[in-house]
Amino acid sequence: MSVRLDKFLKVSRLIKRRTVANEISDMGRVLVNGLSAKPSKQIKVDDVITIEFKSKNLKAKVLKVPEGNVSIQESFSLYELLD
Repeated sequence: MSVRLDKFLKVSRLIKRRTVANEISDMGRVLVNGLSAKPSKQIKVDDVITIEFKSKNLKAKVLKVPEGNVSIQESFSLYELLD
C-alpha cells in the first residue's frame, strides 16, 4: 500500500496544505530516503522523509500509510520524528 508524497504530508499534518507540499517538493526541498522527491512519489511504510525548512530540517519515518483523511489525533501515529 502506498500514497502520494503530497497527500501524505498534508494528511499527516507535517505540512498544512497540499499545495504547499507540492511547491516545496518541486523546489527539491523534500527528500525521501535521501533522494529528492516529486509530489507524485509513492510513499510506503519505513520510508524516511526529510523536509528542508529555512531554519531547520525535519526528518520523519513513515509508520502507517493512511486510507483517506484521518483525525488530528490519528495523524501523529502515521510517522515517528527522527533526530
